[in-house]
Amino acid sequence: MINFTFSYADLEYFLLILVRITSFVYIAPFFGMTNVPRRVKVGFSIFLAYLIFHAVDRGDVVYDTLLGYAVIVMKEALTGFLIGWGAQICTTVTSFAGSIADMEAGLSMVSLLDPTTREQATFTGVFYQYLFTLFLIITGMYQYLLQALVDTFTLIPINGAVFKTEALMESVIMFLGDYITIGFRIILPIFCTMLLLNCVLGVLAKVSPQLNMFAVGMQLKILVGLGILFLTVRMLPMAADYVFTQMKRMIVSFVEGMM
Repeated sequence: MINFTFSYADLEYFLLILVRITSFVYIAPFFGMTNVPRRVKVGFSIFLAYLIFHAVDRGDVVYDTLLGYAVIVMKEALTGFLIGWGAQICTTVTSFAGSIADMEAGLSMVSLLDPTTREQATFTGVFYQYLFTLFLIITGMYQYLLQALVDTFTLIPINGAVFKTEALMESVIMFLGDYITIGFRIILPIFCTMLLLNCVLGVLAKVSPQLNMFAVGMQLKILVGLGILFLTVRMLPMAADYVFTQMKRMIVSFVEGMM
């Protein structure tokens, strides 16, 4: 016969752990994909919270009123959200790179459904998103995200988060400076090829004014763009490693901003 008893203090502490984990699972890449059933997310969050509840050293949650406990719940929700958001904003680089590539290749009018956000995205952006999600699974980056979440309960105990706005803002500004750089590094071959192709089409338009370079150029740019996209697939693992390194850097900086 199973005899499982717990006190109100244990229940309060467990719920605070569950709030932080649920906020992380809601926004984190791979775990927060919108096509994952909500029951799976809730069940996974409860199971992980149960394991962490028995693994970490429990402290005292001090509060006087119901409003005080609600404030602690909001702090834990914001802590989990910031940790997951620090990883999520790094994956948006793929959408930025894909939109620039499609604009240069003449595919900006083609839109597909992004499986991670259920929003309309460009063709190349969805292609990059699929590949980077695959690399995240192959490289075991999702395990790092889970390990980082578990470690935060040691670095940032329950009700121990101190939000340093200056440090958090500095981390976001630092990432925005690297955001454009990372995106252009991913689509640099396509961008340079399209630039050279536009120069060639401009010269041909002057040499042979009777040719309709607009009609020829649109088809040629799409063909060359798809060809370069196919040839540069082998470069994407290195780009994914760079994005994942930036993801780890953002998670660490966000955690340090809440310690």
